[in-house]
Amino acid sequence: MNIQKIQDMLIKHEGYRRFLYKCTAGVNTVGIGRNLDSRGISLDEALVMLDNDIRLCVADLPAVFLEFDDLPENIKMVLIDMRFQLGPQRFRRFKKMIAAVKVQDWPEMIKQMKDSRWYQQVPNRANDLIGMIEAM
Repeated sequence: MNIQKIQDMLIKHEGYRRFLYKCTAGVNTVGIGRNLDSRGISLDEALVMLDNDIRLCVADLPAVFLEFDDLPENIKMVLIDMRFQLGPQRFRRFKKMIAAVKVQDWPEMIKQMKDSRWYQQVPNRANDLIGMIEAM
């Protein structure tokens, strides 16, 4: 059986949709006819997506921090987590925190993290990240 021919046929018939949509039967669908209502995604698929998203974050952060690769590992992890959750535009709104990171002022970084609506919205996550900075 030629898997490539089957893929080509299904792509032709289903098409590719990057974002969630309702198919003609009213089912939540994404990609190439993936029925999210009854099939969802597997853990392996979710991990592939997560890996791709992490790569996007890591590729984006040097545009904000020229010396990103030289930052302490815990700081890089905190920044990746925040960039992942917030997305590129909202992450860049943390101007005072970003400025603190650039001069490696970790107490000021923590202060700016706490002085945000994000901190109020996700206190458990925020405190985990702050704990990683304090543990350095």
